[in-house]
Amino acid sequence: MVRNQNMYNVFRPDLTNPTVEDCKQALRQLNLLPIPWVEARDISNAVLYLASDEARYVTGSSMVVDAGSLAK
Repeated sequence: MVRNQNMYNVFRPDLTNPTVEDCKQALRQLNLLPIPWVEARDISNAVLYLASDEARYVTGSSMVVDAGSLAK
């Protein structure tokens, strides 16, 4: 959701046409883990786990997949 021109403009207002490469450092600072964003497959893997038999006893809990952004 952050990989679009509008977000690049928000994170790098000092540049005329910022790119994803221009914004990576700023985006990394939002997370505890040293990555700029989580990938769609990371969310999908969490959903697959919750839909699997491995999670049959998981109830009433939140699974946060955000590279530590919420904790920061």
